[in-house]
Amino acid sequence: MLWGALHLRQPAHGEETVNLRAQYVLTYRGVVYPWHCDHIGHMNVMWYAGKFDEATWNLLALCGITAKYLNHVRRGMAAVQQNTTYKKELFPGDVVSIRTTVLEVRARVIRFRHEIIHDESNGIAATTELTGVHIDQITRKACAFPEEIIERLRGFLDTDRTIESSAQQPPEKNPARVVEEDDYSYSAT
Repeated sequence: MLWGALHLRQPAHGEETVNLRAQYVLTYRGVVYPWHCDHIGHMNVMWYAGKFDEATWNLLALCGITAKYLNHVRRGMAAVQQNTTYKKELFPGDVVSIRTTVLEVRARVIRFRHEIIHDESNGIAATTELTGVHIDQITRKACAFPEEIIERLRGFLDTDRTIESSAQQPPEKNPARVVEEDDYSYSAT
């Protein structure tokens, strides 16, 4: 289900809201419970991370990276970088959704962005951008995704941000790109 179907109200002046033109998919829905909150009454950062993690596993399952796949072929996913921004406090009883877009797909790497949406206001409460690496559970090294998973991941690319020709723009300035070469390595040691 694409996020656009959930857009409910007009934003207040100056309020940051969802970008319906980008290719986002709904990856989580939930509520903030009182035990998610800290000593000043708002949701603690550990619960943002937990909700983002659940959204990540929903995105991966949509792309074919399920528990069955990971266990059957002895593969895993490792987060190697995460950058989170908190924009709006969340309180007990707030209903939230997470929408996700894929920014980059490489042979062994996926980079994506989650946004926690406060459903009542449709405002963005927090964002996180993650880089994940596909690993071999035995060698503990990065390994290529199967081609069918690469194709599914590419289907979620945020095409609104894709530059027509990477020759016109250096790769680091092209946030949504598909590149075959891969410079990530992963080791548990």
